[in-house]
Amino acid sequence: MRIASLQPSVTVTLRDLGRLDSLVACTRYCADVCPEVRERGIRIIQDSWSAKADEIIADNPDMVIASVPYRMEAVAEIIKSGVRFLGLGPKSLKDVYGDIRTISRVVGAEQQGEALIRGMEDSIADVRHTTEDLPRLRVFCEEWGKPIIRSQTWVAELVGATGGEFLGEPGKATDADAVRDMNPDVILAAWCGAGDRVPLEKIVRERDWLETSAAASGRVFCIADELLNTPASTLISGLRAIAWAVHPERFEKPAGIRSIQRL
Repeated sequence: MRIASLQPSVTVTLRDLGRLDSLVACTRYCADVCPEVRERGIRIIQDSWSAKADEIIADNPDMVIASVPYRMEAVAEIIKSGVRFLGLGPKSLKDVYGDIRTISRVVGAEQQGEALIRGMEDSIADVRHTTEDLPRLRVFCEEWGKPIIRSQTWVAELVGATGGEFLGEPGKATDADAVRDMNPDVILAAWCGAGDRVPLEKIVRERDWLETSAAASGRVFCIADELLNTPASTLISGLRAIAWAVHPERFEKPAGIRSIQRL
């Protein structure tokens, strides 16, 4: 099976299943999250937002696997390539597990897929058990800054596992005034495609969030994009980052998170 992966979540899952040998093409974002891709010299192509049929065809894959977010024009290009297309669209952790199962069946690694899912479930259960008796803090988490868009449902579930209360409806747009009125205890920013470069000090000033509980206590954080926006095993690293942000007295600081500096 020769696979072209158009999203990092697919590439990470192939790596976790021990099936990177099946990968013939992937995106630059895949290479950022999964450095083994560059080490193997796997060709870089456009993703599910900007896919090109000629790039897909060039490596003669048996299947294209893509995942959210999509753009209609990119999906048309994938279909135009004539290659079998598996399109994923997870919203919840249950969906993420389902996608791992689907990919594992495609590459003949069902046992590895089930083991991977159990490991993720166990990690989440451990954090939930650790935080079940701790104070429940109110957490605002965004995946984009202009407009402000709340993080996805799977992030809301991770926040809940850490003993936090996710504010608002996952995946929906909001505005600075509404967030300020909610007065979150913790603010998390993980912008799609921005890595760990969210300008925390700037957004707090420009959005007039200085008087929120989160800003007043210095509990405004940037979490690396791939830890919350890649629906794969990387979410467990995101879980640990959230857990530290919400309960630093109980968890050690992991890689991939930084806090706001003095304003």
